[in-house]
Amino acid sequence: MESLQVSDYMNTHPVKLNIDMPVAQAVEVLLASGQSGGPVLDTKGRVVGFLSEQDCIAQMIASSYYREQICRVGEIMKTPVVSVKPYMSVIELAQLLLKEKPRVYPVVDDDGVLLGCINRTAVLRAIDVQLNDGYQRAG
Repeated sequence: MESLQVSDYMNTHPVKLNIDMPVAQAVEVLLASGQSGGPVLDTKGRVVGFLSEQDCIAQMIASSYYREQICRVGEIMKTPVVSVKPYMSVIELAQLLLKEKPRVYPVVDDDGVLLGCINRTAVLRAIDVQLNDGYQRAG
C-alpha cells in the first residue's frame, strides 16, 4: 500500500472556535457547518482545546436546568488535545483511532498551528480508495 498522508485527506476548512466564544454561539457554528466538533484556537492560531457536540449537549442540559446562558468555550473544552501532523501516515492514524476516543483530530504544523482536521470518515475513505486502486491494478 502506497504511503497515504493525513494532508491528502484532511478537511482544510474546519470549524475554528475560540476560548471566549459563548457555547451557544459555538453550537450555532457547529450546526451550520455540519461538523461534530472543532478545535479551539488561541490568537496565534495554535490549538489549545477541542469542543465536541457531546461537550455542548452536556452544557446545554445544565444551562436549561439552571437557567444559565453564559458559558464560554474555554470553560468546557477538552484539554490536552490529541492532534496529528500533516505528514503522518493515514494507516498510523487508523491504528490510533482504534485506541483513542476522539472522532476528529486537529492537524497541526510543528508549531501547533492549525492546518485542518481529519475524522474517521476521511480515514476510511483514504483506506478504501487505496484498497480499490490496489484491486484494480491486481485485476
